[in-house]
Amino acid sequence: MEARQLLQLMIHSVYSNKDVFLRELVSNASDALDKLRLEKLWDDSLDADVSDLHIEIDIDSDTRTLTVRDNGIGMSYDEVGRLIGTIANSGTATFLQELQEAKDAAGAEGLIGQFGVGFYAGFMVADEVTLTTRRAGESRGTRWTSRGEGTYTLETADDAPQGTSVTLHLKPADPENQLHDYTSPWKIREIVKRYSDFITWPVRMMPEGSASAGESDGTPEPETLNSMKALWARPRDEVSDDEYHELYKHIGHDWREPLETIRLQAEGTFEYQALLFLPAHAPHDLFARDSKRGVQLYVRRVFIMDDCEALLPPYLRFVKGVVDAADLPLNVSREILQQDRHIEMMRRRLTKKVLSTVKEMMTKDQDRYATFWREFGTALKEGLVTDPENRDAILTVASFASTHHDTEPTTLKQYVERMDDAQADIYYLTGESRQSIENSPHMEAFRDRGIEVLLLTDPVDEVWADAVGEYEGKKLKSVAKGRIDLDAKDEDAPGGEREKQTEEYAGLLGWMKEQLGEDIKEVRLSSRLTVSPACVVSDAHDLTPALENMYRAMGQEVPRAKRILELNPGHRLVKGLNQAYKEREDRTGLAETAELLHGLAVLAEGGQPKEPARFVKLMADRLERSL
Repeated sequence: MEARQLLQLMIHSVYSNKDVFLRELVSNASDALDKLRLEKLWDDSLDADVSDLHIEIDIDSDTRTLTVRDNGIGMSYDEVGRLIGTIANSGTATFLQELQEAKDAAGAEGLIGQFGVGFYAGFMVADEVTLTTRRAGESRGTRWTSRGEGTYTLETADDAPQGTSVTLHLKPADPENQLHDYTSPWKIREIVKRYSDFITWPVRMMPEGSASAGESDGTPEPETLNSMKALWARPRDEVSDDEYHELYKHIGHDWREPLETIRLQAEGTFEYQALLFLPAHAPHDLFARDSKRGVQLYVRRVFIMDDCEALLPPYLRFVKGVVDAADLPLNVSREILQQDRHIEMMRRRLTKKVLSTVKEMMTKDQDRYATFWREFGTALKEGLVTDPENRDAILTVASFASTHHDTEPTTLKQYVERMDDAQADIYYLTGESRQSIENSPHMEAFRDRGIEVLLLTDPVDEVWADAVGEYEGKKLKSVAKGRIDLDAKDEDAPGGEREKQTEEYAGLLGWMKEQLGEDIKEVRLSSRLTVSPACVVSDAHDLTPALENMYRAMGQEVPRAKRILELNPGHRLVKGLNQAYKEREDRTGLAETAELLHGLAVLAEGGQPKEPARFVKLMADRLERSL
């Protein structure tokens, strides 16, 4: 049922430009040729002809058929059934859900490549599709036929040549619905030139109605439709932005133009060329554990592998592109790449180039930088933890929300430039949202004194802030950890206001510590509160509750750290509690008040009392007695 839904959606509504069906089929054919070339390198005994690898397009206006043929790796009978016969393994249900959520046809079109169902784009222009294939090295072929209604036939084909051919029985042309006449040679030339000019292998077209190449001496010569020039190997002034963008769309499976194009050419003892792209939008699986990452690796223009993870660190997994090395062996494996010193050199250079490009965007084009940081800033901040070598470079291009401005983010450099001479630390607070952080009791004294605080809302912020520790000699200090004393120095002096308050509340603090000892490690007076009666904070070197939960979610067991309860000595509730403590001998009711005060402090920071039902009962009883 899902397969039929998907096919109907693709045929009738997904692609606004139906020409891309040929792009998808040529791309699949190119992949098949790449795979055969690579497999032959690995296994020289493989019985496969690799002397003239190519893609061939045949059109026949009399029968209204179009065939895309390659002599690549091909597929076995079982592979056809698994990869072509069913699209359930391409994430059909997820695809349908995201397709329904897509706001426009262009957005829907971009989902196709992400879910690996480009082959089915053929049904947009065809009433019936026949796929004939034979895997290199095997003697038996396979034929698959479907009318795009969710069913298909699968049979053996003893006469199938090596590789794969896809024959489309074309629908009648319908220009009003962007359904062109795909038996027209000029239209095929236009599509291949537009979408597949950079394909490594020759894309040939037989003259209309002629036999396939090689069947008779009188067969006309096929026409090669693509230039086969690797864009990364051509001088910049010979390549247009449109050509770069088409390459990005092909390798990035994205219908949108990239945000930035990065060229790099290294010469000397180790030569390589790189053409990298920064996307304009984060992919749907940016934070999925099993998402593919990495760029394409070529050696002397010979395709080696997709998703070469060794060339860029995980926090740059969104970068797409091609790296073509001149001095790597053709039989290089992923295991070898992880230990190759040349790969390590490339990785370091490419990483620095990407970060310097982001810095340049930040300086010269704030709008594009803002787009980049909105889409990929969370991923980039992972590098602050995992890549100490480039930590300073990442900090330079990082920006954060802060209390300085309601909407404009700030860099750490700008924060330091605004600091008062008396301020020694860079203050920050983490939370689920800007609103929850701004409403936190921990912010009260900072807000009253006009001290800027960074508002960090990404889960990774909890980790990198601890790992980085400081910036330009200024410590990064959480306003919810350790002691925060913003009072004037004379208040801390002997005989000052703070010493008087400590003496005044000493009995209450000790008693509350006894009452709440199972849940807290200390009760003390606070200098960070001006409105709220109490708050809970973590000790300077303890993990915060959010960080504890994060580690547990990753399967790491960490002990729960007891928190510190801070009281606001200027609050009427705290003053009244202290007075009652001094005057009453029976403090049973006061113990419940202390428990409620602690629970309210936990709730105020977004936590939950240890026993919610008991907390609710105590609160209801108090409310009832107040009536």
